[in-house]
Amino acid sequence: MYRTVRVAALSIKPKKWDKPFNADKLEAYVREAAREGPELIVAPEGFLEGYVVMDVVAHPEKAEMMHEIAEPRDGSYVRRFRRLARELGVNLCLGFAERVGREVYNCAAFIGHDGRICGTYHKTYFAEGTHPSWSFNRIGTKLRAFDTALGRAGIVICADRANPLISRALVLDGAQFILIPSYGSRKKWQNEAVLARGRENGVPVVQANVGVNLIVSKGEVVAYKWGVDQITSAEIEVPMPPSRAGARQAERTYLAEQGPEMARRYRRMMARLAKAAN
Repeated sequence: MYRTVRVAALSIKPKKWDKPFNADKLEAYVREAAREGPELIVAPEGFLEGYVVMDVVAHPEKAEMMHEIAEPRDGSYVRRFRRLARELGVNLCLGFAERVGREVYNCAAFIGHDGRICGTYHKTYFAEGTHPSWSFNRIGTKLRAFDTALGRAGIVICADRANPLISRALVLDGAQFILIPSYGSRKKWQNEAVLARGRENGVPVVQANVGVNLIVSKGEVVAYKWGVDQITSAEIEVPMPPSRAGARQAERTYLAEQGPEMARRYRRMMARLAKAAN
């Protein structure tokens, strides 16, 4: 059994190191996407600061700049989008660099339609690798799903999609859908990886990547849009959590369909036999 949820993915491109500009752009696109009536809007990875971590990896002297532009979970920009989610009555997945003490994590937060932060995730799989001295790019230490008004959710960020165990751990923790904020590859392999994560786990996947959006439901691509600064909307079928009541409902539906279907199969078979006899 499933619950139908309308979602929107944003492929918007941020400006590096320009938090005010990015916040204004994101708000404009969230407002535009909300006109189509989605229950959930997903933004790309590291959008608030402009996904500058690779710039810092290449130029470690910019580490202090990264600390300054990173946003604490209760920071003013996060609060701004909590207010926006509450105003529009929409759930929002927001990617940003989160500052925790003197450490910075690649983070995505799920903000509920009531403005409450339902859950956050820190990226755990870095294509660029890492080093113990990189306080500006710490690896997450937990894989946890969390409850939302739409069901139990799991978030993976960009390169995380390439490791099946990350999504699997989230689904085993009860995730009924997976969100992928990304600012990475747009090659064929990443499309295949997103589709594989949906198929092998039996859950819908919504990816918002800078330059391409991809939405998967029931193991099939239901929306795909190439290009920067695009809004992609679709409906996903979120599976209900296991329960005896749900199992009995599925059982009744199946058995109710079996009678007519078996009669049709019998008629088709008899028609083929009659044709062969002639």
